[in-house]
Amino acid sequence: MSDWLDHSVLVDVEVPVETSWQLWSDLEQMPRWMKWIDSVQVLPEDPDISEWKLASRGLEFTWRSRITNLIPNQIIQWEAIDGLPNRGAIRFYDHKNGSSTVKLTISYSVPAVIRWMDGLFLGRLVESTLQEDLNRFRDYALTHQSSSP
Repeated sequence: MSDWLDHSVLVDVEVPVETSWQLWSDLEQMPRWMKWIDSVQVLPEDPDISEWKLASRGLEFTWRSRITNLIPNQIIQWEAIDGLPNRGAIRFYDHKNGSSTVKLTISYSVPAVIRWMDGLFLGRLVESTLQEDLNRFRDYALTHQSSSP
């Protein structure tokens, strides 16, 4: 028996939504701002499928994901097709003033016995890690924006 845990975080980014979208849609670049993602490799034979490796504090998990919904400048949604059970979405909001908001929602399956840990510390740890990752993305996007011609 397992339960799904859901976490959402967001960050305002002082770059156009097109820039936020461009950076996130290049999945292989994600380890630059997501410290718990060790690598992402998009399969050349099917660009909707990618192989992921999560490595943190001596733990390592791998999985393959399929993009299930992709609307440019709006959403990238995925679901694991093997390995670590997870799904989620990255949503992009255009503020029409040269800035955007990025919202990351991640759901993952854990054994029911671990569910109680979510209320104690697991949920707070995951959300704080994700928020730090989005803050790093904001900084990365600003640096990318200032170095673009």
